[in-house]
Amino acid sequence: MRKPFVFAFATCILAGLGIFSAHAVEGQRADLVNRQLLRVCSDPANMPFSNTKQEGFENKIAEIIADELGVPVEYTWFPQAMGFVRNTLLAKRCDVIIGTGQGNKEVLNTNHLYRSAYALVYRPNNGLDGVDSVRDPRLKGKRMGAVISTPSATLVAKAGLMGNAKPYRLMVDRRVDSPAEEMIKDIRGGEVDAGVLWGPIAGYFAKKGGEELVVVPLVKDDKDSRVEFRITMGVRHTDNEWKRQLNNVIRKRQADIDRVLLEYGVPLIDEDNKPITEPRG
Repeated sequence: MRKPFVFAFATCILAGLGIFSAHAVEGQRADLVNRQLLRVCSDPANMPFSNTKQEGFENKIAEIIADELGVPVEYTWFPQAMGFVRNTLLAKRCDVIIGTGQGNKEVLNTNHLYRSAYALVYRPNNGLDGVDSVRDPRLKGKRMGAVISTPSATLVAKAGLMGNAKPYRLMVDRRVDSPAEEMIKDIRGGEVDAGVLWGPIAGYFAKKGGEELVVVPLVKDDKDSRVEFRITMGVRHTDNEWKRQLNNVIRKRQADIDRVLLEYGVPLIDEDNKPITEPRG
């Protein structure tokens, strides 16, 4: 059916003024999102997530996204602490945060890249094999590692294990300090019997630097504190079209994303809290 003449005429006038053309719309959109690059907001020293050598799994996911979009990756580096979003994404220095918790109100969340949980970490063949809850009686009297001001500490406290726990700091300069690696070292050395860490951190460091440790997602303890989280990409609240484009990429490349996460030891869980051990195709 032909368009009414008045609408067609008005369209031509507006297009001639550069207001209604697709090029103009793209130009307005490009003021916020640079479609010639994948501009990533990232932490320069936050393994296993990211670093300036681009060795983290979020760096690898960025490469997958860029490959699908057919553009190169460009980073804006800033420590992922207070002010991170304000000084990177909202300052329009970059266009996407690869990993952020679903529900983060500072950003517009894409569909989630993965779902993981806080995990218990301990040495194998040391009297704790089979423990999958902080409420297991075998942990009574044990020295636990917990990261303060996180669900890690909440779980340990509600299980009545905080009195003998060793606390680890949350807010540190990761360029010079790594509490997670310190906890893993303490577990291997016997100073700590078991510890609770965010799953992606636990899974990565439990395989590095010595004896491989047991990593068990604490999905049975979700009544004591929320332990599982969906991790999305984050964009600006105004960038709805960009969000839709990234969602399409996630859907097309989920298997590749899963493959990277599994290679880095991330304990993936599905919506029923069952482990994901193979890339989803």
